[in-house]
Formats: sequence, structure tokens, C-alpha cells
Amino acid sequence: MAPVKRKTASQTESTRPTKKHKPSTAGPPAASLRQEEPSFPRGGASVLTPLEHKQIQIQAREDVLFEQETGRKAPKNDFVDEEDYSDRFSDTGKPLPKASKKPKPSTKPSGVKPKLEQERSVRIEGLSYKRLVPGSMVLGQVSRINRYDIALSLPNNLTGYLPVTSVSDTLTAKVKRVAEGEGSDDGTQEQDIDLTSYFFIGQYLRAHVVSTEREAIAGNKGKRHIELSVRPELANSLLKKTDLVINSMVQASVRSVEDHGLIMELGLEDDAVRGFMSSKEIGKSIDFSRVPKGAVFLCLITGIGSNGNVVKLSADTEKAGNLRKGNFLTDAPTIDCYLPGTAVEILVSDITKSGIIGKAMGVLDLTADLIHSGAAASGKALDTKYHIGDKIKGRIICSFPDIQPTKLGLSLLEHVTSLKLHPTSSKSGYGATSPTSILPLSTIVPEARVAKIEQGVGLLVDIGVKGIRGFVHISRIADGKIEDLAQDTGPYKVGTVHKARVIGYNSMDGLFILSLEPKVIAQPFLSIDDVQVGQIVKGAVEKLLLKETGITGIIVSLAEGITGLVPEIHFSDIHLQHPERKFKEGASITARVLSTSPAERQLRLTLKKTLIHSEEIWKSYDDLEPGVEAPGTIIKIISSGAIVQFYGPVRGFLPVSEMSESYIEDPKKHFRSGQVVKVRLVSVDPTENRMIVSCKDPSVFGAMQQEQLDSLIVGSTVHGTVSEKANDEIVLELEGSKLKALLSFEHLTDGSASKSSTAAKRIRVGQELKDLMVLNKAMGRRPLQLTCKPSLMKAAQSEKLVKHLGDLHEGLEVDGFVNNTTSDGVFVEFANGISGLLHKSKLPEEALLLPEYGMRKHQSIAVQVLTVDHAQHRFSLTLKSTSQSEAAASEHAFSVPEEPLSHAVDGISANVSDFNVGKLTHARITSVKDTQLNVHLADAVQGRIDVSEIFDRLEDINDRKHPLKQFHPKQVVPVRVLGMHDSRNHRFLPITHRSKHPVFELTAKPSNLTSKAMDILTMEKVSVDSTYLVHINNIADDCVWVNLSPNVRGRIRALSLSDDVSLLKDLSRNFPVGSALKAKVVHVDLANNRLDLSCRSGDSAKPLTFGDLSVGMVLPGRVTRVNERQIMVQLTDSLSGPVSLVDIADDYSTANPSTYEKNQIVRVCIRGLDIPNKRIHFSTRPSKTLSSSLPVEDREINDVSDLKINDVVRGFVKNVADNGLFVSLAYNVTAFVRVSDLSDLFLKDWKSEFQIDQLVKGKVIQVDKDLKHVQMSLKRSHIDKDYQPPLTLDDITVGQVVTGKVRKVETFGVFIVIDNSANISGLCHKSQMADRKSPDPKKLYDEGDAVQAKILKIDRDTRRISLGLKASFFGSEMDADSGEEETIEQFIGDDGSDEDSEVGKIKDMLAEDMDEASEGWEGLEDKDDKESNTDMENTEEGGVSVRAALREDGNMQGLAAGGFDWTGGISLTNAGDSSSDTDAQASQPKRKKRRKAEPQIDLTGNLDAHGPQSVADFERLLLGRPNESGLWVRYMAFQLELSEVDKAREIAERALRTIHIREQDEKLNMWMALLNLENAYGTDEALDNAFARACQYCDSLDIHMRLASTLIQSGKHEKAEALYNKVLSKHGSESDTLWLNVATFYLTTLNQPSKGHGLLPRALQSLPKHTHLQLTSHFAALEFKSPNGDAERGRTMFEGILGSFPKRLDIWSILIDLETNRGGKDRARGLFERVTKVKGIKAGKMKKWFEKWEKWEKANGDERSQGRVGKVAEAYVRRVAEEKGKEVEV
Repeated sequence: MAPVKRKTASQTESTRPTKKHKPSTAGPPAASLRQEEPSFPRGGASVLTPLEHKQIQIQAREDVLFEQETGRKAPKNDFVDEEDYSDRFSDTGKPLPKASKKPKPSTKPSGVKPKLEQERSVRIEGLSYKRLVPGSMVLGQVSRINRYDIALSLPNNLTGYLPVTSVSDTLTAKVKRVAEGEGSDDGTQEQDIDLTSYFFIGQYLRAHVVSTEREAIAGNKGKRHIELSVRPELANSLLKKTDLVINSMVQASVRSVEDHGLIMELGLEDDAVRGFMSSKEIGKSIDFSRVPKGAVFLCLITGIGSNGNVVKLSADTEKAGNLRKGNFLTDAPTIDCYLPGTAVEILVSDITKSGIIGKAMGVLDLTADLIHSGAAASGKALDTKYHIGDKIKGRIICSFPDIQPTKLGLSLLEHVTSLKLHPTSSKSGYGATSPTSILPLSTIVPEARVAKIEQGVGLLVDIGVKGIRGFVHISRIADGKIEDLAQDTGPYKVGTVHKARVIGYNSMDGLFILSLEPKVIAQPFLSIDDVQVGQIVKGAVEKLLLKETGITGIIVSLAEGITGLVPEIHFSDIHLQHPERKFKEGASITARVLSTSPAERQLRLTLKKTLIHSEEIWKSYDDLEPGVEAPGTIIKIISSGAIVQFYGPVRGFLPVSEMSESYIEDPKKHFRSGQVVKVRLVSVDPTENRMIVSCKDPSVFGAMQQEQLDSLIVGSTVHGTVSEKANDEIVLELEGSKLKALLSFEHLTDGSASKSSTAAKRIRVGQELKDLMVLNKAMGRRPLQLTCKPSLMKAAQSEKLVKHLGDLHEGLEVDGFVNNTTSDGVFVEFANGISGLLHKSKLPEEALLLPEYGMRKHQSIAVQVLTVDHAQHRFSLTLKSTSQSEAAASEHAFSVPEEPLSHAVDGISANVSDFNVGKLTHARITSVKDTQLNVHLADAVQGRIDVSEIFDRLEDINDRKHPLKQFHPKQVVPVRVLGMHDSRNHRFLPITHRSKHPVFELTAKPSNLTSKAMDILTMEKVSVDSTYLVHINNIADDCVWVNLSPNVRGRIRALSLSDDVSLLKDLSRNFPVGSALKAKVVHVDLANNRLDLSCRSGDSAKPLTFGDLSVGMVLPGRVTRVNERQIMVQLTDSLSGPVSLVDIADDYSTANPSTYEKNQIVRVCIRGLDIPNKRIHFSTRPSKTLSSSLPVEDREINDVSDLKINDVVRGFVKNVADNGLFVSLAYNVTAFVRVSDLSDLFLKDWKSEFQIDQLVKGKVIQVDKDLKHVQMSLKRSHIDKDYQPPLTLDDITVGQVVTGKVRKVETFGVFIVIDNSANISGLCHKSQMADRKSPDPKKLYDEGDAVQAKILKIDRDTRRISLGLKASFFGSEMDADSGEEETIEQFIGDDGSDEDSEVGKIKDMLAEDMDEASEGWEGLEDKDDKESNTDMENTEEGGVSVRAALREDGNMQGLAAGGFDWTGGISLTNAGDSSSDTDAQASQPKRKKRRKAEPQIDLTGNLDAHGPQSVADFERLLLGRPNESGLWVRYMAFQLELSEVDKAREIAERALRTIHIREQDEKLNMWMALLNLENAYGTDEALDNAFARACQYCDSLDIHMRLASTLIQSGKHEKAEALYNKVLSKHGSESDTLWLNVATFYLTTLNQPSKGHGLLPRALQSLPKHTHLQLTSHFAALEFKSPNGDAERGRTMFEGILGSFPKRLDIWSILIDLETNRGGKDRARGLFERVTKVKGIKAGKMKKWFEKWEKWEKANGDERSQGRVGKVAEAYVRRVAEEKGKEVEV
């Protein structure tokens, strides 16, 4: 029935019916209550408060009115609310039945609403997503702590999220510091933020709603997301200082932590108000010492200071939640004190089935909905527990800011009022245990009984947990849509039982959230928490993560909303080259869970079959015991071992000693990241989360082996069998014990390394070795260490082997081996790992000059004990004797052998020993190098003559760049013996030194040949200022190394090479290796063996000091560093300084530091000296360094005094500050530009207009010489004399044509900023853009497009301008502006008549042309009238005109972007006549006569027949094919035919700018065209610049190889060789083709096979191993193909390949083809037959081989040879059959 309407008291008195009614039991009328006697007539006060008096009056009035309206007795709990309750819980009671007797008609006036209806406007509303608006306050409970946000459970099954930046200002500042990597205020480095230290589960907080999904994304009902903030500034936004009363709740953040408590920030407007919380008031569950700054608490106000600025707070929930002790708000100054979280006492004013209504302070309405009134959980009627007029206590949980009058949401639930985590009622049966521990999430409830139905909302069900019910939303009842629910009918009526699944729990509501949907019940996982580590799951590939390196991960969908990541290393057990081929999107896969991170919502999976099929799962350190085995994945390899990952957080360390029974030096050579290894747990420490694992087989070393190991004695001999052979050691298995032992190659002999290596080559796997001595059996390393060094074996037999420190005494001579060499000396090791130090002071002087003292590891050595320190367990050694010292110092220390000579060059010497020091003899030159002559004295006796030992004076050298050019092979020269050459150290040794193949150091200096005694130069004889003839030996970036003699080497800095700085730009060209120079010694450092020289003349050779410098001095310098702002130039090791932007060039617009390169030699002028700080400022201005006569665009400013007011200068922006710009005018002068002086126009974001190092031009407006302050202005009005002020709105008139730029594009039009105006903009509606149908503006224009528009309308009051872009707007205006062209009307006659057929045709033709042009430049049509084409405007849609492309003479220019002549080079004739006619017609507007148009010839068709013949032809073609490199190259060739090299170069540059960036091949062609052009017609510098640019834009290796090919073709072989050497060092490891090209160049082009032969070893060292076979075969084939190659060498290389790969039939085929082409048919025939004898080739391949052989014999052999093929085939078949034991018929 309709709602019952009540009348006011005044209305009922005047219209009361005559029929008497029964007296009301509800109470007397209001008037009676006022006249009633008090309860205590003797003067006692009333027991009722004024608020209770008011409540009683309201209730009595309502009862009386009800009786008068209905004629019935007022019920006790009566009024039915037919209102729209919350979306989730509404009143389900049925409407009251209609009264049996109709009341008498009312006589009250119609249209007057009773007062009762206005008073009864309070609705019971639960919190819902619709009612939650930004600005709402809500009480929430922390339910989940994620990494970057917090989840808060809100009332009525809502969840909000709190970002880390919405907690407090302190925490936000810390987040910023962590993100930027900065430190905290105390200087310490900020650590990553852990939100668990700021919040705890179950914490109550007052949250401010910031936004919702519907608020953020308009029109999208996607996932509902509520963003909250707990910042005190927002949570306490309604509070003022006067609103702070005791027992109210405020939110506060920790400002600082003091000794006795916390200083709290309240976020009030009055900053003076602070909170203080004692350490005893924070709560028992919180550690006071660990409370961080920025943490937020909901606090109870327990006291207020006398001045109100200090508020005492308490965050103890036991205290704040104990409402029995009066910790609730009863009175407040304003209703703003009633905020969520505050406990209040209310007076119940109404009780309905949907909740409770009450009032606080008599004016504030509070409602408790069905859930938070307790009715949902208990299932009992509210009127059985509460009654109207009762005083009850509750806690405010939400506000409704959009509802007036003010109304708040209240909760009467016990755990909310007491601020506890969850319900703890004894009725629940679980005490303080969390409900989710009894019924975890995702649990399937087999029987969920419907207890109550909420119409349109959902079901309340009993799930078997006492005291807690479950709620099923209507959308979660079935897979389909449920329209309606009924209490007594349908499948979900009250009492029915269903299968359900728990999908959530709301701690605020105390309800489980369930779903009855079959798809949810059947779903394997509902959240990441359901996924268990180690579980095998099935999913589908959702996405492949693609990066530059390839596929880096796979996203796998496991269930709705649950995905996992498969890292790249877990794709497969093996490395997949193309994982995208195996894993397609949507494909089903099986995986195993590696780890889960619910806080970050991350899952890691593996697809490795080894892990999926394994049963051992290590996911916790606590469950592991030593000895168990399981597979793991290597995730990182280091030098000491590897890190192995298992499941979850479990990781183990695999030491390198536990990787294998064999010794492993580098783990990366044996293991790879992502490899699965089966390991055994060695040890585990659960407290530290550490464990050690091993890959060793435990069965290899058992108790028996341990006993056998203990029985072995160091020094005893054993026998063993070789089980493995590594790079430098042998693994043996000892006879009988099966123990593993190691034998190093160096321990095979006492001799040299080559001797030990030779001995190791003779040892094979499986070979038995006898009489090996046990050298070390360290228990930490189980493999034994063996030796068979004769010296150690002999010492053991004579019982002189050192085993213990006690075996040593001073003076004892012992044998050992080198263990290590350090800067202090050599460590010598003996048995049992004992080692002593042989200090470097005990080594001979010659040994100190050698690397590693001339020793190698494990080299045998005889020493003598010098001292023994038993207390420190160490001893020192010295060499045994002088002869042994020499032996230890160098492997070359032996006497010259007594060997006879044959064919001595001098014809006299008979023995090698005859070549002693000082002997005069003759030598024959075998080869001439840059720095030496290689000679031989006799057969097998070689020598060398260093270039420094040939000439005495510089004047004796004919070619100083190539001094040895005058010598040639087979030339005999007189020489004198100096000693033996040490190739390792580039020195010569005394003649007593020998080697297996001696090389004599010789001299051919005339002075040495004629003098009796030779004066050999040493470092000790070199003195400062002495002059020597030196030869360049090596060239570095900043210096050259020179030889004074074979033993003395020095350095000349690049700046000291010459007085001519121009020669220093290219050291390798002007000072090649071998060059002869005359140098002066400037510094000698004997201690470090360093020598510095200089080639500069006079005093310039002396080293510069700071005192020698003066301003204006010009010096050469070397560029050491280049950046965008300056270049650093170095004069000497101690003198360097910058060249700033203002000192780089005389024209600032050309100042570009990037034009300089590191190590470049430049000429600099000293600009300024800062003597106190010893700083130098340089300048590279040509006017200063070169005395250039060129004009100086930007004058040099030395000081502020050089500037005057009104001077116009340029400078570079030095800094962009908030108050303006700082402009650098000189290195020591900086000008300031205020913001107001930046521009004449208003710049909204002026900082974006300027950047550091930007060149600006300004006018000096103020100079303060005393303070050295300069102020400038950049306004054009100050700089430009012809400056015109920007247009204003008053300057613009309707009809005016203006230009502008598109500022913004909308669907309805475009906004255009008018050029040269004060930021005046107007709107062009889309209807004013084209003459035809209104176009889409977004398809026509982009922001920034330049347009021409016509002003249609100006509204000066609103300052709005309407613009037009139609093409028709510009027909007459543009012609009138130009003054040079005829308008259409003037051309055809000005009578305005269109009836003339001729005029009409011309107008139609012109209109058609205008349409065609505006549709996209589809071409020009041939017209009958030339003037029609001339006057026609080719206009784009929107009015963008190209009329400006017409020149003054009437000829049309080409398009400016492409340089194309639209007319095809055909001039428009009679242009002058047209102009004069136009003027004449303009003066005679009534003239109707017009000239006939002359036909215009179109020669476009000739392009197809003859090709482009002119510049115009090329431009026309390029307009349609701008990306075709072939056309651009033809255009360049056309210009070169006309000798226009510069134009050809410009065309190449233009092509590089025009061709689209995607057309990489076309751009590469143009780069090569430019390089070819510069190579043929340009300078070397131009070629180098173009080449450097090409390398930046294209593939560097490709460009290098192409340029090298160009240089070879042009005959520039030296440049090609230099380029090849450069590219080999830079890209040698990338391409095998590169090495082959270089080899071909040396063998074929340069005829230098020796250089080509030396490339292969270098290539094999640089390239990966998989390319070695193919590269070697190509080099071998090159020997056959090259005219300068050695075929025999090629055969040897092929034999080496086939020896290792005999089954590679393709290699055999290549060799056969090469032999056949060379004419060696017999050799080819022999190769065919050799293949048939190779074992292991499959029968199918052999059959094809015989067929190929037979085919070859038919082409190259005879009948006999062809028959030979058949016989060999029969023999092969018979042999194969015999091997298989079968009988075959041949």
C-alpha cells in the first residue's frame, strides 16, 4: 500500500472527526506532556535529559497523528519504510495490509505536506560502490600488505587500495629518495621500503576516498578500483583545533621518534597543533623501538593541553575499543567531530527489518544496515534485541557526503566496536582464531543452506561455521543471469542446499563471500595463493615477451586472472634458437611452479622436462637433510662456483671443487646458465638460508677409498691409468684403490714448457703410467697431486724431499718447483704444499728485467734455504749458485753450441761458436721490414739488423720515412755481432745465451764496423739534452715509440714530434713505422726504465711549465675529452684546460665541439690564466690561432668592461633558472636575462623554449662593472630595428587573409594561432574547410601544420575569431595581394556574366582543376587556355596554397620540399604581356574582350621514350619516386657529366635526407654513391668525413667492406690496406667473410702472399669455433684460385681438414673440383678412390659418391678409368657385406 501520511498537530486539531477513538497507549499529546508534573515534585531535578525530552515529544506527536489519520491505535514499532535501501541489503518485509475500514476523508487542504513526512526522511543505507564518491570517509581494516600498496577491507564487501604515496608526507619523501637513489637526511643511503614495518594485518584506519574506477575512466564499467588515502591532511580534513575533544578519534602520522614517545602530525590547518603518544600507549603488539617515521595510526584522544596545541593520543586498540569504560563520544562542539572510527552512543529512534536508525546529540542521524546491525550474522529479528528509546553504543564506519542532511553509517558488530581483527564471540567456537584458518579461501563447501534472501542483492547462507554466515551475490549464484529471487519458490528458496566455494572473506562485515557458479567451483585456482610451489599445472600460452635480444619470456594463463612467467632459461632443457616456433599463442602446455609471490602477484614457471618429471622438490630449507639429491637450475656462474636455484626461495651454492672429480679451472667452460644439474646436499643452515651442494658422485669416494687415501705416503710411488686428458693436466685412476689423481703437464719433465708439452702429447687415454710420485694429498681436495719430475723423484730416493717444515735448516740445498710469481719474488713449492719465498733481491739483475722473472709456473728450480722461522711457519730461499741463477733467470741461458756451419756467407766461419761478440763478418739479406733487416749468416743461422744499427747520421738516409727502402733481398752487407736476440723481450743477450734456433743481433753502422771497440748504448749512458738518431717502432694514440738502439727504447709525445702542427693530425701517415728522426732527450727515469724525447727545435723542446705560459701564446695541444659544452686540450702531462663554446669559433653558429675527436692535435691560443688556481682557458678561434683575415661574426669579449649598453651580442645559454636565463658571453662573463625580457610575446611555458648550450642573441641593457653583472634582453623589439609589434585583435579585420599554425585539432574543427600575433587564435569549423562535403579535420590536419586562412567573423566582446580555409576564399584575395597575377574574373572578363558559353566553360574547367588539386595533387590536366593553368591555385583541402611557388617572371618554381620544377622546365611565355594586360583590364572593368590562350606543350610523355634529359625531368620523376636510389644516382651522374661536382654532392645529401628511414637498402646505396663521389672527385678529408657519417647510419662492417672494395677498384691500395687493418681490429670477431676478403686482397691484388698467410691464425683466434672449418677450407681454396697462391699449401690445409673430418664429402668435392680446374685429374681421381676407403660413411651417401665419380670419369676420363669405378664399387660392396656377415651377389 502507499506510504502512510501523517498530519501535524495543528492540522489535526482543526479537522478532527467527530467519531471518538480509543485512547492511545503510545502516550499523551505534546501539550499534555508539557503540563505533566515532574517526577520529583519536591524540587528534585528531572531524570531525563533535554535530548530525551525532545525524543519523547516527537514520539508522542507521531502517535497522536497516526491515530487521527487512520483511526487505529498506533503500533509500537510501526512505520513501514518503503524506501530504496542499499544495493546489497534492503528491507525485505512485505507492505502492510490495507485497513479493513477506510478512514474518513480528510478535510486538510490538498498540496500541503504534513510535517511528519519531512521528519521521517532518514533512510537506512549500506555502503556501496555507487554511494562511495570521492571525498567520502570510511573506516577500513588492513587485509593485505603488498609491495607497493595496501588492501583495506571496507564495509559491505568492498575493498580499497592504498598506494604507498598516499600514506604520509614523510613516507612519500622517502619513496622519492629511494627512486632517485639519494641518501636520507643523515647521509645514509635509503633502503628499499618494506610496508610491513609501517602496517600490520587487522589495523583499523580512517580512509579518504580519492577516486574510483568509474570516476577515473568515464563510461567504462571495468574492474571496480577504489583508491584511498590515509594522509592525516585528508583523513582529518573536517576537523579544526576546536573540534578536538576527548574520546574522539583522529588519524596521525609519526613525525619523529623520541625517547619517551612519538611526536605525531595531525594534518590540521593550524600547524602548531601536534600530537604526542607515549610509548606505553602504542599497544602491546607493536614494538615502540621499531616504529618508523611516516607510520600512520588511528588514535584516541585521551587529553588536551592547556593551550590546545598538544594533544595526547593513544593507539592501543584494547583501550580505544573498550567502550564500557566510557571511551566513546557523548558530546561535541560540532557534528564534524563525528568521523569514521569514532565510537558514539546513540538513541534508537526506529527499528526496521533492514536496520536501525538512531540519533546522536539529538540532531545527527546514524544508521546501521542489515549487516552492521548484526541481523545478517545472527539471523534474529532486530526488535528482539533493540527497542526504540534504547541507548546503544557503536562505531562510525562511513559518511555520505552527497546526502543532506548529514547522515553517517554505524556498525554495532562487536569486533568493529572493539577494534579487533575478527569476531571472537564464544558462540563461534574458535576464540581468537582467524575464520580463514577454519575455512580457507578457495575451499569448496559441499552444503551451503540458504538462510535468507535479499531481493535483487543475493543470498545469506549457513556454511557450518558457528557465528559466521556466508554471502552470495546475485551475480555469483549461477553461470547465467538471475533475474529475481523468491523466498518460497525457485531453486534458491530458503532452506535449499547448494554446493559453494569460498572466494573471499570481509573482516569488516564478518562474512564469507561465496560463489555458487559451476565454472568457479570447477576452476583449478581462484588466486595466486591457491597455487602451490612445485605443483604441476596446465595452462595456455597467452603472450610471448619480445625484446631486442629475442624472446625473453612466456606469459602462461593458468586460470581466469592468474598468469605465470616462464623465464628464458626455463624454456627447455636445451637452448632454443627459435622459441617462437615451439610456443604459439594459445597453445596448451604443462609446467611446474618454481616460485610464487602473492604480494607482488607473480608466478614463475618452468617448462624443463627434467624438472617437470622429477619427484624431488626442495622448497624449504627446514625440510632438507644432507645426502638427499634433487635437480636444480644454474642461474649464475662465478669464478668460485655456481648458484643453483630450486623451488621457492631455496638456493644453493655449488663450489668449483664440488663440480667434478676432475680439476676445473674455469666453471664457465663446463657449465652454462640455465643448465639443469642433479646435485647432492652437502650441508644446510636453515637459520641463515644457506646450503652447499655437490655434483660429485658419492659412490666415487667411500670409506674404503678414504682408508686407501690415508695409507698413501707423500713421496711414495704409485701406478695409474689415464682416465681423462684436459688442457694442461692428466686425470689418472690409481691402480688398486681407484682413487682419482692429477698429473700436470709441467710435472712430466724438468725441461722447458715445449718439452713437457711434447711429453704430454705422447700420452693417451687408457695408457698406464708407472713410477709416479705422490706429491700432495691435501684432504680438502680429494684428487691427489702426482709428479714425475726427475729432480723431485731423485730427491725422494735420496730422502732429501722436503715434506715438512722441520726438514729444513739454513744452508740446505733443495729441489722444488715454481708455484707463483708476485711483485715481491717467486714462491717455490715442495711436497705436501709447503712453499717458501725466493725474494726478488736474491735474483740476478737480468732476471729482474724479464716478465715473471723469466720463470713459469711449475718450472723446476734448485734453491738454498736462507732462513727458517718455525714460529711463523715460513722460510726464505736464495738461488743455489751463479750458474743456476742464470738458468733460473731465463730459459735462454745456455752456451753457444759447437755446431759446424755450411755455406757461410763470409766464406770463412766454420762453426757457430765463431760468431762471438765483436766478430766482423758478412750477412745476406733475406727480407726487408720496416724496422729491421732479416739476414742469415749461414745455412740455418739467422740474424737481424735493427734499423737503429744501420745509420750513423740522419743525413745518410735518403728516404727518411722509409730508411730501409735502399736495401733489397739477397744483398750482402758487412755486419758485426752484438749478441743473441731475445724475441720475447725485444733485446739482445750476451753471447753465452743460446737457444735451439739462435738469432744473432748484428750491427751495420759504419762507426761500429771501423772502430776496434763497440760502444753499445744502454739506458745508463743516456743523458738529458743529448741528441740521438731515433727510429719509430710503434705508433700510439698520443705518442710514438722510438728505438735509440736495440736495447734502448723511448717515447716521443705527439705534440713533441714536430714544430709543424699540421703534420701531427695524421701520425701514421706523416710518421710511419721505421721513420728516422733526430730527437733530444728531455727526461730519463732509470728506476722505471722510462725515456722521454722531443723532436721540436730550440727551446720548444723543453717541457712547459705553468710559469712559462702567457695570455695570447699559441701552442699545439691534444684533445683529451669532448662533450657537448666544451673540449679539453692537453699541452703536457700537467697542463690542460678547456675550450668553451664561446672560444671555439669566430662564428658562434658554427661552434660545434663534436667536430673534434679525441687525441686530435689542435692549435690553441691561451685565452686566460687563473694563476691562484693554476687554471688555463684556451681558444681555438681562427682569428687567434691562425691570424685569419676572415670576418669575425662574434667578437671576443675579455671582460665586462668590453660590453656597453645597447650592444647586441650572441651567447650560449648556461643555465635555465626559475627567474630567468644565464647566458655565457665569454668564459668569464655571464649575462642574466629576466623572464620578462625573454620575448615580446607571452610564453606560457617559457622554460621549454630554451635549453642549455642554445645560441641566443640579445641586447645589453645594464652593465655593472664593479659587481661584474651584465643584464640582457632577448626581445625582438630591442634587437631588430625593423621590428613590427605582434598583431592584436584590433589589428585584424574581417576578410583579411592570414597565415598561421594549427594549435589543436578537434572533431568539430581546428584551432589556428595567427602568425606574428600576440598568441591570437581562432576556430575554423569543419564546415568552413572545403567547398565540398565537410571533411574529417583529424584526417586533414595535424598539430603544427602551416595553413592560410581567411577571417570570417570577429566577436570582440568574447575575443573569438571564426576562420575559413575553403579554397574559394582565396581566389580573389591572393591575386589582389600578389599584384602580379590575373584574377579569373579579369582574365575572362569582368562583366560577371556566366551566360557566355566560353566563359562558362573556362570557369567549369577551372573549378574542376581546383577540385582535382585539392583532392591530393593528382596531376595537371592539359587545358586549352594557358592562362587557366597559370592562374590556377593548386590548393590542398583546407586552403594550403602553393601560389607562393610562382616566381616574379611568371614561371612556376618546383615544390620547395623536393626541389622539383612542376612545369617540367617549360617556361610560361608572355608572362610580361599577361601582367600588362592585367593592369589594362583592371583599369577598364567593363571591357569584355579577352585574349585567346595559346596552347601549352606537355613533354611529359617523352620521359618514357628518352629518359630524363634535364634537371626538370629528374625533379619530376623524383616527385613520384623519392625513395628510388637508382634515380638519385642517375641524377648525380647527369650532374657529373656537366662537371657539376658540387651539385652532385648536394643531390646525394638531399637524397639521404629525403629517402624514408625504412628504406635502409636505398639509403645504403646513396651512402656508397656519396663515398664513390668523394673518392673520385673529393679530398681525403671529405672522404673520411662522409665515411664516418655513413658508419653512424649504416652497418659499420658493411660500409667498411664496401669502401675497401671501392678503394681497391680505384687503385688506392695503401688506403685499402689501412682500412682493412682498421676493420679487422674492430670487427674481426664478427665476420669470416671479412678475413677471406682481406686474404684475397693480399694474395691477388698486392701479390703479398706472406701477409695473406698470416691472417688465418689471427682469424681462428678471433672468430667463434663453429666458423673455423668453413674459413679454413676457403683459405685453402684461395691458394688454388689466386694467381699468387701456393697450391701445395692449399693441399696441405685440405689434408689437415680431412684428417680431422674424413666423412665431410663436401670438403672432398671442393678439393676435387679445385684439382680438376687446375689440371690435376690424376690427383682428383686419387681423391675419389681415397673416399671409398673411409670407414663410417653411410651406404646411401657412398652410392651417390660412386655416381658422381662415374659422371666425372665420363667427362674427364676414358673407358679404362670408367671401368675402374665399377671395380672399386664392387670391392666396396663386397667389403661392406663381409663386415656385416652377409653374402651378397656382386
